[in-house]
Amino acid sequence: MKRILILFVFTVVSVGNGWSQGGNAVVSREEATRLAALPLKCMQKEYPNKLNQTLADSSELAGPRELHPAFYGCFDWHSSVHGHWMLVRLLKIYPDLENAALIREKLAQNITPENMAIEVEYFKRPHEKSWERTYGWAWLLKLAEELDTWDDPLGKRLSSAMEPLTQTIVNLYLDFLPRLNYPVRVGEHPNTAFGLAFAWDYAVVSGHDELKSLIESRARDFFLNDQGCPINWEPGGYDFFSPCLEEADLMRRILPAVEFRAWLEGFLPGLASSTYKLKVARVSDRSDGKLVHLDGLNFSRARCLNGIAGTLSGYDHLRNIAQEHIRFSLPAIVDGGYEGEHWLASFALLALISAP
Repeated sequence: MKRILILFVFTVVSVGNGWSQGGNAVVSREEATRLAALPLKCMQKEYPNKLNQTLADSSELAGPRELHPAFYGCFDWHSSVHGHWMLVRLLKIYPDLENAALIREKLAQNITPENMAIEVEYFKRPHEKSWERTYGWAWLLKLAEELDTWDDPLGKRLSSAMEPLTQTIVNLYLDFLPRLNYPVRVGEHPNTAFGLAFAWDYAVVSGHDELKSLIESRARDFFLNDQGCPINWEPGGYDFFSPCLEEADLMRRILPAVEFRAWLEGFLPGLASSTYKLKVARVSDRSDGKLVHLDGLNFSRARCLNGIAGTLSGYDHLRNIAQEHIRFSLPAIVDGGYEGEHWLASFALLALISAP
């Protein structure tokens, strides 16, 4: 394992600015193969599992695979969803990826109309209104977006199969966002800015004007008047999101570039300086499922920093900080610890595909 790990880190570090080719080929074929191995290993692994259920009575007791026949693996529902997303994305980058046939087979086994019908029924439980809100919702729409834009017969079939669940999640957003009086500004799953950013991407790609309009309206309501975000307070001990940077990542989507520049100068005034520093987050114990969140923070910070640099001129120095964060935590996704590897590969790929 140590030999594989050293080779993995060396390969990624050595490619440097060669990560991105036309916004698509952001990892080498070898790295893509290693990344794909992680969700392949867990997407049909039922246990250990964290269901996060609210039970009305004993009749609702069931195993993960019975409750969630599509997304029962990888420890929890949302990690399973973004594992599926990652496999689709890697197949779009490398259609002839090693194990491509196995990946396609497993995707087809999990994403079926029958399985989606059961997944939809779970969301209809009256006491589960807040289940996976909005982190899992956002990842489901990210997977739907990836399938919608996959020019492949399998992609079209899976997109069609997922449509009832996709529409269920869209309806949940449309119902919930008008009722949310205040944004959730934490560094974990309920972060409102992250949930809106991924939903925005889906709305743009799918042409869902109602969802897009609502997200823009709510983003302006929640965040437009924010100033002086205390990024020096970050990170919290369990963060895998930067509340400040996730908000900026959303607003760069919502606001025109001129308006976003003015907003960002007031929101994170130090960010424009070429001498700006942001220390990487350090994990003390990667066998602890909460403490290992900080590796995810390094990847999500990198994604946000690259997004800002790609939106505004004069912020190119943020790319170096992003690269430092990626390099620091990249070894952690192949360290053999299930606490991290069941989800960190997806965060790593998001960071890599955000590179210039």
